[in-house]
Amino acid sequence: MTIVVLTPEREIYQGNITSVKVPGITGKFEVLQNHAPIVAALGTGEVRIIDAQGVTKKFNIQKGFIEVLRNEVSLLVQGVTE
Repeated sequence: MTIVVLTPEREIYQGNITSVKVPGITGKFEVLQNHAPIVAALGTGEVRIIDAQGVTKKFNIQKGFIEVLRNEVSLLVQGVTE
């Protein structure tokens, strides 16, 4: 599964991952391989990415959206602090 994390200013992260946990509006949720297609609003909070090698990357986002389609994940967020 691949992911790209974008802010209006720049690309924050791109790569192959095994999972991503995000702060949804009504609570956190996790996206794994072969997740159903979804578009959802995100709240402010921590994003946790586990890459293909098992390394965890964490950062905090401001509000945004997530799109999942055919094992491609896009996070479009207003801002990021690492």
